Amino acid sequence: MATPYQGNVTSATQGGHGAVSAPIIRTIGLSDLHHALRLGWEDFKAVPSHAIILCLIYPVLGLVLARTVHGYSVLPLLFPLAAGFALLGPFAAIGLYEMSRRREDGGQATAWDALEVFRSPSFGAMLGVGTLLFALFVTWIATAQAIYTAAFGYAIAADIPDFAGQILTTSQGWWLIVVGCSVGFLFALVALCISVVAFPMMLDRHATAGEAMATSIRVVAQNPVPMAAWGLIVAALLVLGTIPFFLGLAVVIPLLGHATWHLYREVIVKDPNARPVIPEPHQRKPAADFPANLFPWRRSDRG
Repeated sequence: MATPYQGNVTSATQGGHGAVSAPIIRTIGLSDLHHALRLGWEDFKAVPSHAIILCLIYPVLGLVLARTVHGYSVLPLLFPLAAGFALLGPFAAIGLYEMSRRREDGGQATAWDALEVFRSPSFGAMLGVGTLLFALFVTWIATAQAIYTAAFGYAIAADIPDFAGQILTTSQGWWLIVVGCSVGFLFALVALCISVVAFPMMLDRHATAGEAMATSIRVVAQNPVPMAAWGLIVAALLVLGTIPFFLGLAVVIPLLGHATWHLYREVIVKDPNARPVIPEPHQRKPAADFPANLFPWRRSDRG
C-alpha cells in the first residue's frame, strides 16, 4: 500500500490566520495503480450514462478534426490525433473528477454534478492549464505533420493500404516511426509531468495552476517507476479506445478520468482540514432556460 512520504516537505507561508502546509506526497507502488483503476471502474459503472454523455463529444471531435485538418490527407494525422488525446485527456475529464469526489464523500453523482466544476474557485486555474495542454496538443500535431513531410514530402497516400505500405515497407517509413514515436514520447512526458495530479488538486484544494503543476512534477520525481507505468497504461488504453473509429474512447476516457482522481488520492495525503462535499438536491431545470442552465453563476449574479 502507499506510504506517506516523509522527506522534505515545504510549507506555505504561515500567516496570522493559521498555517497551510504543502501537500504531502506518498511513495506508491504498481498495486496502487491497479487500485486506482479498479475504483475508477466502479465509478464508471455507477454513473455510466453520464460519463458517456460527457465523453462522446471527445471521439466525435477527433473524427471532425481528422477530416478537416488543413485539407490534407487525414491518414498521416490519424495516429498523432489519437496519441494527442493523452495530452488533452486530463483537462477533458475535469467533470469526471467532480463526480468521483462526490461519490467518495458518500453522495450520488449526477451529470449536473459534473457541471459544478464551472463554479469552482479554481476553474480559472484549470482553464489556464487546459489551455497550456491544448497548445501542447496543437504543437504536437504540427510537429507530427512536419516529420511526415520531411519523410515523404507532400505526396498524398491513395488509400489505407498504400499508406500502410509506405510506412511499413520503406526506410522513410521506419524513420518516421522511430522519430515520430520518440518526439511523441517527449510531448507525452511533458504533459504527464505537469498534469498527472494537477486538475484533481486544483479541484480538491483550490490550488493555483503553478502550485498544481509543481506538485505534479514532484509526484513524478518521487514515483518515477509507477508514473512511467501509469503513462504506459494510459497510452495502451487510448490506443485500444481508438478501435473502432475512436468510439472506444467513450469508455476509456471516463475510466481514466475516474481512475486519475483515485490516483491523486493514492499519491497525495488528504488534507485533514478538507470538508466533505454535501450534495445539494438538484431542482428541475425548465427546457426554456437552456443553455442558461449550463452557467448557473450567471443566474446567481442576477439574483
